[in-house]
Amino acid sequence: MKSTNLNERIIYALDVPSPEEAKQWVKKLDSDIKFFKVGLELFLAGWWDIVDFIVDRGNKVMLDLKFFDIPETVHLAVQQVKDRGVTFATIHGNDAIIKAALANRGDVKILAVTVLTSFDESDMRQMGLTGSIEDLVLIRSKKALALGCDGVVASALEAKPLRDELGSNFLVVTPGIRPESSVSGEDDQKRIATARQAIINGADHVVIGRPIRNAADPISTIKKLQDEIEQGLASR
Repeated sequence: MKSTNLNERIIYALDVPSPEEAKQWVKKLDSDIKFFKVGLELFLAGWWDIVDFIVDRGNKVMLDLKFFDIPETVHLAVQQVKDRGVTFATIHGNDAIIKAALANRGDVKILAVTVLTSFDESDMRQMGLTGSIEDLVLIRSKKALALGCDGVVASALEAKPLRDELGSNFLVVTPGIRPESSVSGEDDQKRIATARQAIINGADHVVIGRPIRNAADPISTIKKLQDEIEQGLASR
């Protein structure tokens, strides 16, 4: 984990509606950030062109499409990804779906999504689930890693229990990250933390979008977040 370059610790979430806007952000930021997340909105707007653009500039891509379908469909979807220079791809589902995603995935690292950071305990109760979020994340992570996933997507609040229980030989990618100055505001992400705390808790990468995109000075915000990450690494 310590060998990861600082400019790859932040995965910038390109949650924008057009490939043109996404490309502007990549050009603006990739002197400081070398890892970008392409999610459903942008991928549907720009298809593979935006992925190719990011990769061709020497950057890494997390393709966050959360593949969830019948196993054969997921298997074939991952086949479409594996020769595109994508570093991480996300999946969600049961054993059969995970196994299908892992079969012949090439160099793509497969990350299992545990529980969305927009969920909290009340959402779980509405879905008829009686345990805690931490327990559910741990159960899903154990299964995904046992099947061969390279890592998981989980909030910073669950990163430490995962490390304590499962060790360090897997990736933890953490969304729901906010700068230290803004963790108390209104947010559709319910399980949030600072970059520093996420790294202390054991995250390898933190996914950040709006706090950078909405900042008056995005580059300055990145520098501050990277300082937080360095402080977190030093505190481990």
